[in-house]
Amino acid sequence: MIVDLPDTTTEAISKRIVQLRRTGGAVTLGRVLTLIIDLDNGDDAEDAVEASNRASREHPCRVIMVVRHDRSAATQLDAQIRVGGDAGASEVVVLHLNGALADQPQAVVTPFLLPDTPVVVWWPGNAPARPAETRLGRLASRRITDSRRSDDPGALLSARRLGYLPGDTDLAWSAITQWRAMLVSALDRPPHHPITSARVTGPHELAGLDLFAGWLASALGVPVSRGDGEMSVTLHHSGGELSMSVGPEGGILRSTGHPDGRSHWARRTTAECLAEELRSLDADEVYESALHGLSGVTHEEHR
Repeated sequence: MIVDLPDTTTEAISKRIVQLRRTGGAVTLGRVLTLIIDLDNGDDAEDAVEASNRASREHPCRVIMVVRHDRSAATQLDAQIRVGGDAGASEVVVLHLNGALADQPQAVVTPFLLPDTPVVVWWPGNAPARPAETRLGRLASRRITDSRRSDDPGALLSARRLGYLPGDTDLAWSAITQWRAMLVSALDRPPHHPITSARVTGPHELAGLDLFAGWLASALGVPVSRGDGEMSVTLHHSGGELSMSVGPEGGILRSTGHPDGRSHWARRTTAECLAEELRSLDADEVYESALHGLSGVTHEEHR
């Protein structure tokens, strides 16, 4: 069910939500968090709603989507409420902020926050360099950005590193969780030679690979380089090397002295990455280490 409320107020929206709840259209009992999605006009709102709906099946929540429109227009609040099949396991409140409201999202959002539940803010598109210092970021214990679509991930992640505060995270980080797990599993196999250096290659625009390189530099304390080419990670050690790569037939793991291994490889969807980030609302210390490790990564000349 989708209910449109043009030129409305927060009080009218709240009353309509209560009315829908009483008629069985929405149930807030069992909601574990409030997810705020911050978008600018022109960002793909439907993709963000779809991802949050899928993630809400694992994490039932109230989704509040803020869409900022023309700041020079007349001040007006338009809203849409989605419940039932149009909202997954959540209820979705879409708030279109026009005029002066576009710069005061926290004032509009606050009446819809669920009591005694954590608040998470997600920026699917362009995100601020310092998420925790924004008006919405101050409401949240978890702040999720997405560097996967950046044309210059190096510069973007450098800004994230400088502006990091506990609670910040990035979907580019959760996108490489399975690859990191596969590498750690391979390192557990004997013999355990000391790692001397590492190299991460892949498309320049894949921010997850930059974070992978930063994670290796932080965790291993060895020289790490980041270059272009096919997606691969190679660890050099005194007995040879350990490498992971992605080919037409999936992931390939090669290790000196061991037979090649293969694993299924598929890029994680936004919904999968978002669901992972919502599983733990504590500070992600490993992500923080990966960000700080970026300063120790050597970038090969981009061709």
